[in-house]
Amino acid sequence: MDFIQKENLTKIQIQKLQQAPDHKSDKITEKANEVRDMLLSKNKAYGNSALEPLNIFNKGQASDSLCARIDDKLARIKNTGITEGTEDTIFDLCGYLILLMIAKEEQDEKRIF
Repeated sequence: MDFIQKENLTKIQIQKLQQAPDHKSDKITEKANEVRDMLLSKNKAYGNSALEPLNIFNKGQASDSLCARIDDKLARIKNTGITEGTEDTIFDLCGYLILLMIAKEEQDEKRIF
């Protein structure tokens, strides 16, 4: 509410703004929960392979593999645009970015110890 000049509002208007449901926050929570559920489901199905890769072909760190997957998803969006067909790509991209944050944290923790 900081962006609204409070002196131009009545007390009733201010109360209504403060009590109004925050639909954007609800949508953010809903989408974040969907990404969380997808990540947990895939992690269960694939056995944590994103953060603990088998390293059969690729000998790099988990973050390197995740960056390659992110590049692939971004290339798909660049080549085909954002359509109904790429909606799952955006969803996957969100998941890979979260996994990358975790991988980076784990790498930092290993450097400390």
